[in-house]
Amino acid sequence: MATWRLDPATTHLNHGSFGATPSEVLDHQSALRSEMEHNPVDFMMRQYQPLLEASRSAVASFVGADADGLVFVPNATYGVNSVLRSLEPQLPPGADILITNHTYNACRNAAAETARRIGGQLVVADIPFPIDDPQVVVEAVYAAVTPATKVVVLDHVTSATALILPVREIIAALDPQLLVVVDGAHAPGMIDVDIRALGAAFYMANCHKWMCAPKGAAFLWVAEAFRDTIGAVAVSHGYNDGWPQSASRFHAQFDWTGTDDPTARLSVPTALSVVGEHLLAGWPGIRTSNHALVLEGRELLTAALDSEAPVPAEMIGSIASLSIPADRYPGHNAFEVVESLHGTWSIEVPVSPWPTLDHRLLRISAQQYNTLTDYELLARALTS
Repeated sequence: MATWRLDPATTHLNHGSFGATPSEVLDHQSALRSEMEHNPVDFMMRQYQPLLEASRSAVASFVGADADGLVFVPNATYGVNSVLRSLEPQLPPGADILITNHTYNACRNAAAETARRIGGQLVVADIPFPIDDPQVVVEAVYAAVTPATKVVVLDHVTSATALILPVREIIAALDPQLLVVVDGAHAPGMIDVDIRALGAAFYMANCHKWMCAPKGAAFLWVAEAFRDTIGAVAVSHGYNDGWPQSASRFHAQFDWTGTDDPTARLSVPTALSVVGEHLLAGWPGIRTSNHALVLEGRELLTAALDSEAPVPAEMIGSIASLSIPADRYPGHNAFEVVESLHGTWSIEVPVSPWPTLDHRLLRISAQQYNTLTDYELLARALTS
């Protein structure tokens, strides 16, 4: 059973931002790090690649991908940048990149920079929020495509609004010539992910969030047609086949981008095993349990705040967003609410600015270390 090293004096309702890693996984990582420091050359030159391949296979199996197309990156943002920078010379001058108004800010910035460099436009599809039907998302993205659109960037699970976007249905509705980049930062471990079934050209996600691996572990998957043209942001030995341990040039460009501490990505199989064994029902049980708890927490909070849930239950996973009414914490912006809840109540929960719903959007998370009493405390804090 997974145990956690979280501060018991704090109410942790923000697993979504940085995750949390069970003690058993951190112990495994520490043992790997000790072995690396015992003989750094032997570890890096002989042990590293076999351990990396085992981790690659475990992640690929977990997310419905082929290991040949999967590489590790430090975080999902690095994966997005690697794809967009690699695509730049392949896109026609003036090509547009399509995102949504729910796109994670780091990815929005990466897309905007690529559009600027190729002389194109960043086009934003407006997905309404609150929302009650996933088909509205499909229609909003489809309607925003222009003749100049060449790349579409989609969040699998949005950050501030906590929406599960119907990625598979969106891709099915689009022209197959469009290159779809899916930022799945929150998805693996929160929802069942089958990358090959989505039809995307590129998919990246963090392992440190809902897979509960150590920080610094994330992955990028690339469809077979693009593996010869996608490289890492950091150009290193693999660029000219100077890392022969890897099975392909695509792998080589990411497997070794320079000396770092690889133990986070090498510990992912242990995280999958430890967390998966936390409940008898395994990972499906984890996802179901977290989803049920976040719905309970949302219901409790909306009742306390006399507000309504902005999205149906089937459009959220293990995070849920709701508005903070104007009469609660009046005169406080989103950042000030976060700091007040932390300073006065020792509650960690994110609040984001949003153009609707009274301009302050609170997002709760549910993980195995949470109980309903955590949300009851938050409700008291918000109504005091």
